[in-house]
Amino acid sequence: MPTPPLRVMLVDDDHERRALVAAALVDAGLTVCAALGTAAGLVQAVARHAPDVVIIDLESPDRDILESMRCLSRDNPHPVVMFASNSDADAIREAIEAGVSAYVVDGLNPGRVHSVVEVAVARFRQYATLQRELTEARTSLAHRKVIDRAKGILMERGRRSESEAYHALRKLAMDQNKTIAEIAKGVIDTAELFK
Repeated sequence: MPTPPLRVMLVDDDHERRALVAAALVDAGLTVCAALGTAAGLVQAVARHAPDVVIIDLESPDRDILESMRCLSRDNPHPVVMFASNSDADAIREAIEAGVSAYVVDGLNPGRVHSVVEVAVARFRQYATLQRELTEARTSLAHRKVIDRAKGILMERGRRSESEAYHALRKLAMDQNKTIAEIAKGVIDTAELFK
């Protein structure tokens, strides 16, 4: 089954350029789900139109745009390609920190927009995968610490080996249909009550 075309939301305050870019995107096999003349209400527009990627063309990102990008990145992450005339290193850094996937200087060229979008989407997906793996690793480490602490309590108070303490936690987790980390947290909380 073929992959459906990417849905693009285009934001450009220049009506003629917006029309040219929208046509180039359609010619490249993408779907333009929205073509907006302003970035005002960007977060709401993304929620309403549900694009796969957002393309913004402007002279230079202002504070309002960057704040919208931060909100979008935090609440509803999407790959965002920003075409701008401003090549100032600080402006580029701020845009990237705000969540822009690709910042292209020298404005939007309809002929190369498709390849830039493809790269931005690939980089966004790679970044999202890394973020998910990092979150999973942090959660796993936090659970491991809680389990180790609970095992220590059971070993100290119940005169059990590490293996016996772990098996006791595991059995309780299975009996109560909970995770071992949840049971371990309960053991720690109970031990704290009796300090």
